[in-house]
Amino acid sequence: MITKSDKNKVRQHRHTRVRGKISGTAKRPRLNVYRSNKNIYAQLIDDVAGVTLASASTLDASIADAPKTEQAAQVGALIAKNGQAAGIEEVVFDRGGYLYHGRVRALAEAAREAGLKF
Repeated sequence: MITKSDKNKVRQHRHTRVRGKISGTAKRPRLNVYRSNKNIYAQLIDDVAGVTLASASTLDASIADAPKTEQAAQVGALIAKNGQAAGIEEVVFDRGGYLYHGRVRALAEAAREAGLKF
């Protein structure tokens, strides 16, 4: 039984439920988002082959020191650029069980503006 007090277990349960419905392919990989307290990470994943095609995070040297929401937007633009360099234009968005607001939303909108379609 999952208790409401353990937020991460609730998020993982939500993520497992969503992952049962979506899957990435080589033509349309899954854009996975992981959010920690300090950083945000994004990966383009081909679930059929089980490989990561492109990735970006706030640990990258090109991400400027800014508020977390702005850093998430920079990561979104960077993952779109890295994905396009790998020949990817369309993705399936996987918010990782997080609610679609704040940093997750900023990342997604920046990736869309930079050219990814989802």
